[in-house]
Amino acid sequence: MARSGSAPTRPWRRVERRLTGRFTAPRRPPILQILKAAAAAVITWFVCLAIFPEQLPIFGAIAALIVMQDNVDQSLTRGIERVVGVLLGVSVALGAGILFGPQAWLFIAAIFVAMFVGWAFRMSPSSTNQVAISALLMIALGGLQLHYGFERLIETAIGAAIGVLLNALVVAPVRTSSVHSAITELGDLASAALRRIADSLAEPRDAAWLREMHAESRALQQERTRVHDLLRQARESLRLNPRGARYRDALDADDALFQRLQPIVTQIIGMSRAITDLYEPDLVGTPQVVGMVEEIRRAAHDLALLAGTSPEDAETAPEPPALTAPYTIPGPPPEHWVLIGSLMEDLRRVRGRITGELE
Repeated sequence: MARSGSAPTRPWRRVERRLTGRFTAPRRPPILQILKAAAAAVITWFVCLAIFPEQLPIFGAIAALIVMQDNVDQSLTRGIERVVGVLLGVSVALGAGILFGPQAWLFIAAIFVAMFVGWAFRMSPSSTNQVAISALLMIALGGLQLHYGFERLIETAIGAAIGVLLNALVVAPVRTSSVHSAITELGDLASAALRRIADSLAEPRDAAWLREMHAESRALQQERTRVHDLLRQARESLRLNPRGARYRDALDADDALFQRLQPIVTQIIGMSRAITDLYEPDLVGTPQVVGMVEEIRRAAHDLALLAGTSPEDAETAPEPPALTAPYTIPGPPPEHWVLIGSLMEDLRRVRGRITGELE
């Protein structure tokens, strides 16, 4: 039995991580974005109070907070979504008020009508919820008159505009800093996976070693997906961004490098799969395989050069590529021709991507 005050057991840690993972993010948002959101809400509050002094500008403050997103493009999308949601929500509330009057169950009717309107217009779930929330706020705040709804719509548009402008003009978010390092890391991992493939053919290996080698190669798929997500976020952050021009060329170069690495990762995973499935100990020492091991190691070297992760000291002059000429096999052994032929074709494609011949 665990003593009191001892550390929680592992199952509880897993449950805790699952629970907190439902409402926490992998990383904290920049503090500047939090301050900008608060500033947008405060500015909207006073601007709307100056225009509509008889009402608290709740709709405008909510809009300013909602539109403060990770990039300007998302802010504009959320701003439009919020304005359209308020427009439809106000319309639903006014229509329900005209049809049913100030009844106690008017909230329920407004919810059903708002959800149906969102479904009819094929709106996203978040947009549909905006319609329902706006209708409920409209009814709860006691405004079932046309002029009240019109004022809340103008107030929402002001809050959305302030939020978008503040996000764009005050250090607009840029998400490109981690892309290059992630692509470099992907190239480094791919190069290491190629070296492991060469090691598998250099000396006899057991089944456990081969499974570990294949698992490391398959892990490249997850890393490739992560880089793809980072690139998508970076592109979104530069869209409609006043600071985007100075970062776009570097991002295009990183994107071009990633497009060359993507198929290489596919070939590496295929090579490790073929070796794991068709490996035989007598492959080691076969003249054709000995030469292939050297070529695979050269490919790993050149892949590291391509990704900018060569293990040599950065102060030394960069080495020239090692893949100077294609490697050919006159005739593989009959008992291993499937594996050797598969590896040769994958190696040819890897070499073509590294040298740019298959662009």
